[in-house]
Amino acid sequence: MSEALRRARALGVAVEFADLGEWGVDELRSEYDPQGPTIRVNLRIAEHLASGELGEFISLAVGHELYHHRERLGDVARLENRATREFAANEYARSLLALD
Repeated sequence: MSEALRRARALGVAVEFADLGEWGVDELRSEYDPQGPTIRVNLRIAEHLASGELGEFISLAVGHELYHHRERLGDVARLENRATREFAANEYARSLLALD
């Protein structure tokens, strides 16, 4: 089990696959729903990946959304700028992937 999935479990965050719809030229890899809390990984993307790519994709997607969960919990400060928040979430996801 990846570090991102271990942390999601420890924090009580459900992880599921879902069809997150069509986003045109953009690509929505995952989403965080604080009402679960739940992280949804986009099935439209996942189903086209080779097994070697799938594990990394899931780890990065879950790690990214866990950062947003941690923002909601107050574990990390919510940054004002959306682009900066997304960059920080990506960096957090990469740091978890490095622990795998």
